[in-house]
Amino acid sequence: MTRPRQHSRHPTPRPTRRALLWSLLGLCTFAGQSARAESTPEFRVLVNPDNPVNSLSRDFVTDIFLKRTTRWHDGETTHPADQRADAAVRKSFSDTVLRRSVAAIKRYWQQRIFSGRDLPPPELDNDDAVVAYVLKHRGAIGYVTNSAKLGRAKSVSIQ
Repeated sequence: MTRPRQHSRHPTPRPTRRALLWSLLGLCTFAGQSARAESTPEFRVLVNPDNPVNSLSRDFVTDIFLKRTTRWHDGETTHPADQRADAAVRKSFSDTVLRRSVAAIKRYWQQRIFSGRDLPPPELDNDDAVVAYVLKHRGAIGYVTNSAKLGRAKSVSIQ
């Protein structure tokens, strides 16, 4: 035998219009802060100080890091350098510039290596190692966190 359903003496309180408005306002504020945070890159792209470029297109930088382009506009050989796969700056750079996840880039390189076509850029341990690499190779390009000490390395903008 089934019992009749009993109704609670205390109905579930319904949110007021004011509470809904405040919730919506909070979500909009959070979304605005998130959008602003995403618009400012969490990295800087570096080149050797002897490299004449001051800005690069995102597509050109992508082609350098995927080794679809191996020469700068002046004919110098490119030498891209990545950071470790688990570095937050690598995730930010990969997502923003390469528009692929770090895992997708790893798969790309596994296929290239397996087919005997090429090797990925070296993975360096930290910002200091990237700066040293960029200063050592005239055609080098790398990326570091915004707080990194650049020495003589030149920061370039990405268009």
